[in-house]
This record gives sequence, C-alpha cells and structure tokens, in this order.
Amino acid sequence: MYIDEQSKINLNGMPQFVSIRAEKENAPLLVYLHGGPGDAALPLVMKYNKMLEQQFTVVVWEQRGAGKSYYKFDGNITIDIFLKDLHTLAEHLLGRFHQSSLYLLGHSWGSILGLRFVQAYPELVRTYIGCGQVVNMRKSSETAYEYALAHADKKSLKRLREIDCSYQGDNWLNDLLFVTRQVVKHKGSLYGRRNYNDLVFPFLFSPYYTLPDLIRRQKGSLQAIQHLWQEIMEIDFEAQTRYGAPVIFIEGRYDSHVSSALVKEYFDRIETEKQFYWFEESCHFPQWSESEKFNKLLCEFI
Repeated sequence: MYIDEQSKINLNGMPQFVSIRAEKENAPLLVYLHGGPGDAALPLVMKYNKMLEQQFTVVVWEQRGAGKSYYKFDGNITIDIFLKDLHTLAEHLLGRFHQSSLYLLGHSWGSILGLRFVQAYPELVRTYIGCGQVVNMRKSSETAYEYALAHADKKSLKRLREIDCSYQGDNWLNDLLFVTRQVVKHKGSLYGRRNYNDLVFPFLFSPYYTLPDLIRRQKGSLQAIQHLWQEIMEIDFEAQTRYGAPVIFIEGRYDSHVSSALVKEYFDRIETEKQFYWFEESCHFPQWSESEKFNKLLCEFI
C-alpha cells in the first residue's frame, strides 16, 4: 500500500503542512525536523532521501510559519510553542498508525527541537538521529565566526572585526547573516560549494512547491530568525549526558556552520545508548551531500 499524502493538519490552533509518504504498510514512522529556523525542506527530502520511503513512513513537517505553513507571526513565538506542535503531531501520527514510538530526525535548528523532545518525551522516541546537531549555540557561533575570520579577504575582515558574535547588538541580524554568508562562501557549510544554489533548484522543479510557496519560504525563514534567534543563542545541552532513548549523531567532518567538532566532544560524554558517524565529504548537510550513504545508514537502523 503506497501512501502519498500532502495536507494541512491543525496543530494547536494553527494549520501546518505535513507530507506523509511510504512504500509499504506498517513501516515505522520517521519524522523529519527541518533546519533554519523557518528553513522548510520538503522538496530536498523528497529528492535526496526518497529511498527512506522504502523502509519508513516518512513524515516531513513544515513547521509553523515556514514554507507551506507560512503565516505572519504576531505576538511571542518561542521554542516551547514548536515543541508543543511536535508533541501534538507525534501523538496524532502514533494514534493513526497504531505505533507506540517513532524515529525522529533533526537537522540544525530541527536538532534543537529533536533533543528537547527526547528530554521531554523519551517514551515516544524509538531513536533520535541528529545531523548538523546543535549542542551549545554560543560556542558554535564563535567557531563559525573564527572560521569566517580565518578565510576572509581584506574588505570582509574589516567588517567582521566590527561584529560581536554573541549577536546581542542593535545590528545583530545583519551581523549574523553576514557571518553565515562568509562561512558558506568559504565552503564551510555546503561541502565543495560556495553558495546554496544546489539546495534551491529542487524547490524550483518540485511539483509540490509553487513560486508563491518559495517566496513564503523566504519570508518564513527571515521572520523565524528574527523571533527565535535570541532564544536559540541560549541553547546548551552540555550538562545533559543521559537520555531516555538511543541517540545517534551523523556529522559532516567539515561542518563550520554548526561545529561538528563540538558534537563529537559532547557525544563522548553521553552515558546512555549512542552511536556516532562521521561523513567525510560533508559539512552541514550530510543528509544531502552524501545522501545515498545517509539513506542506507538509516535503513540499517531498523
């Protein structure tokens, strides 16, 4: 029984887009948590991670305010709101598919939600898989800034030296975006690439994404950063060394966008069931830079 559902589900009063795809009945649930914040990824998962549909019921959730779930934020938006949405979604999926727990795959910002969810609801998580994992955002921001400094030309160096990488100042958003652009330009984010063009094309050619969706994605990404970044900067999992579900980290060896070296240091201190995999031809996006290897690895976990 092939499943291919694209629909909006009401999660805590807000309609949010959810894609559910599977090639066989009763396959274990795998929920993909996209990065950003606000960086919806449906066409990318469909293009690069389609193989997962052979072994899993793959659920791609475009989080509130992101991509096909875009709306203009009004009022206070916090990480806890996204966690409540994820909990509601998980309960809905587990009930519908008659399962007791699910696989959770979190990338970058999604890895914050993922680990927080494991902390709060370990009984609902069969295994947590993090890639581009956030461990301590302040330390990661410093590492990214140092990478940008080390590779900068004269003009960029002058601008970088004026930046406070704790992103607390009045101009924090422009500073953050500038540092990120520098990391991307010097191949510290998408392996072997100086821009994200390879990650934009799948959106342009996807039957599931329209041009207005793409515009909404851009708006959603910017507003999510504006509303959530200060809270993201406070994220620090370093004191937590025990989890109530198995934890797997898949990291690009050369990730300077969100330091993979920090993830390995943290992993070594975790005291519960765990696995770690280096991807040698990846930076921040191992699930797309080495998609075949990534997909095979996940299918082996079952």
